[in-house]
Amino acid sequence: MTFKTEGDCQSSNKINYTDHWDAAYSKTTTDSLGWYEENSTPTLQLIEACQLPKEAAILNVGSGSSTLIDDLLDLKYSNVIASDLSLQALSQLKNRLKATAENVQYIVDDLTNSTALKHLKNIDLWNDRAVLHFFLTEKERTAYFDLLKHIVKKEGFVIIATFAKEGAKKCCGLDVYRYNTAMLQESLGTDFELLETFDYTFINPNGDPRPYVYALFKRVNI
Repeated sequence: MTFKTEGDCQSSNKINYTDHWDAAYSKTTTDSLGWYEENSTPTLQLIEACQLPKEAAILNVGSGSSTLIDDLLDLKYSNVIASDLSLQALSQLKNRLKATAENVQYIVDDLTNSTALKHLKNIDLWNDRAVLHFFLTEKERTAYFDLLKHIVKKEGFVIIATFAKEGAKKCCGLDVYRYNTAMLQESLGTDFELLETFDYTFINPNGDPRPYVYALFKRVNI
């Protein structure tokens, strides 16, 4: 078993993904992880475009220990949900938030085999930065989008930021499935209207460029 320089992540032929992500977060400080961004400016710009009320239910899938959660609390959003497969990641997030940690709901769940998230209702915003591209099989991707469609309400929003077609082929030692906007639209279907999309090159903590595609959708039908 070996560890990669990006996020000190392990790679193996047969992976227990919970153990994989717990190891990544336990062995590496948040600001050294390959996907860490000090400022979540692209996501925050898209959230601002949604013009959500402060009590809106904002679900951050694969949130890890992202500083976006801090930003949402600073902006006075009062119904913030952080979900991740890794309990270790959410524990680090909770510890960092300290006094404001109680203002966040934490949910450990698997987006491809949900036991907890599937019970949520009327989500105003589904936000995903850098999770979708880890689902390599059609079965996994179908489960992801089925869950999204099950819990995002009509007039709700979806933000997805994922590795672009010309982006890296691996992250944290794992293969990724890369996207363009048309692929995201096809997966969401006609019930979701594309409002905004752009390419964005993220420079990770190692100084390496990571081309992403960002897209904002609004649910127009159930």
